[in-house]
Amino acid sequence: MAALIKQDSGIDPDIVTGARGEFTVWVDGTTVAKKSADGFPTDEEIVAAVRAAV
Repeated sequence: MAALIKQDSGIDPDIVTGARGEFTVWVDGTTVAKKSADGFPTDEEIVAAVRAAV
């Protein structure tokens, strides 16, 4: 996922270990994508959310 974000936006993301089962994508302190009860967001949803936030 980090490679896709870097390739699409040029941003070099930091990967931070969270709680077990946690998956959250932050941009400048704002959550833009996260794992929900339905599962993980798609790669396309994550990249689009990062792009929109930048």
